[in-house]
Amino acid sequence: MNRSDVLITADELLARLADDGSTPRLLDVRWTLQKPDGRDDFTAGHIPGAIYVDLDTELAAHSENDPTAGRHPLPSAEAFQDQVRAWGIDQLTEVVVYDDNSGQGAARAWWLLQWAGMKARVLDGGLNAFVAAGGELATGVGAPVQPSTVTISPDSMPVIDADAASAWTGVLLDARAGERFRGDSEPLDSQAGHIPGATNAPASENTADGKFLDEESLRSRFSALGALDQPVGVYCGSGVSACHNALALASLGVEASLYPASWSGWSSDPDRPVATGA
Repeated sequence: MNRSDVLITADELLARLADDGSTPRLLDVRWTLQKPDGRDDFTAGHIPGAIYVDLDTELAAHSENDPTAGRHPLPSAEAFQDQVRAWGIDQLTEVVVYDDNSGQGAARAWWLLQWAGMKARVLDGGLNAFVAAGGELATGVGAPVQPSTVTISPDSMPVIDADAASAWTGVLLDARAGERFRGDSEPLDSQAGHIPGATNAPASENTADGKFLDEESLRSRFSALGALDQPVGVYCGSGVSACHNALALASLGVEASLYPASWSGWSSDPDRPVATGA
């Protein structure tokens, strides 16, 4: 992969929407920890033709019976195949995903579609970049979609479990903010700290003003983290912002392995060691 395989600019998207050919399938994944349900924002204004995607229910399973699976465990292959079909996506569909939070939610959708053997790109800069480039928004709940009959190819992206993360011999990147990595504070999960041996790589530092850093800057960032010349694993709090690091690395041609349960799963297991500090 390279940058153009995983990212699309607002100008490029506007040109595609103006094309007389097929319109890309647009997925709106507005989600934040503070406001996980972005449906009202979608209704108030979205890119014409987009479908709202609920990250908590459509891009994740539920783990009430197994906290070590984390707060956003991956959906089963069967459940995600049903979801992809409901979005009207097949192997030939051009898919563009976006949000209004520097790509955090969109990256999760991108990663899952890649995991399912599908192709997708993230709108660099998201909804704000689209509007700034002259794009007009639609309102309402969105148009109905003709479902597809696609058969996905799960496990097309590498995934690791807690044991593999514990024994990781490359670089294991933690996408959370520094204060959570160090264990200074932990507002969400059962313990503060990080997986022993992990390196802090906040996903927020992949972007500036909502857009991904240029290739040279991203390459310099991940080179300094040791992520360009050895196997890379990625995790975060619950497996969402880790996908942002995976996407940034993919734009540089680096394939990262995702630990989906992430810190929320690891810290729920009393047998797992916890490290604190920088």
